[in-house]
Amino acid sequence: MAASAREAMLARRSAPKVTDAAPDDDVVVSLLEAAGRVADHAALRPWRVIAIRGDARARLGAALAAAAGLDGEHAARLSRKPLRAPLLLAIVAVTTTHHKVAAWEQEAVAAGVAHQLSLLLDEAGWGVMWRTGPHTRHPLVAEMHGLAPGERLLGWLYVGGLPAGTRRERGLDSGAAARFSSLA
Repeated sequence: MAASAREAMLARRSAPKVTDAAPDDDVVVSLLEAAGRVADHAALRPWRVIAIRGDARARLGAALAAAAGLDGEHAARLSRKPLRAPLLLAIVAVTTTHHKVAAWEQEAVAAGVAHQLSLLLDEAGWGVMWRTGPHTRHPLVAEMHGLAPGERLLGWLYVGGLPAGTRRERGLDSGAAARFSSLA
């Protein structure tokens, strides 16, 4: 029996360590069919997702190190970060000039797709962690992804199998009451 959306949200947990197992492209596309149903003013679909596997992860690491201007061991350390998971899903906001929908709103749609995709991957039993960093929007990193003008990288979902025994229950207190207010 499928969990409710609320149950899936309460159960979601970032997985900083994953195994070498990963969903294939057909599974990712299937999950994107649902994640792509996020609220989208003017139905612009201002997002796309790029699957990064195999050697492409090393190319991303090299681009990150170059963007940071690092060399030696510092560059090597940064270059290895994309190798932490067998699959990275690059989340790209595809913004266009629109008379009703500002660029920030289009980026919010792309972020919503990413969040829903992370929930769906988690619910399907995959380990997921959304990662960014200071070089996420660097031109060398954009070039590695083949981004076009108007496309902005929001970060990567690192996806892999869940190691045995690492799943812990998530605490229920999100601090929502302290972050909620009401105007009348």
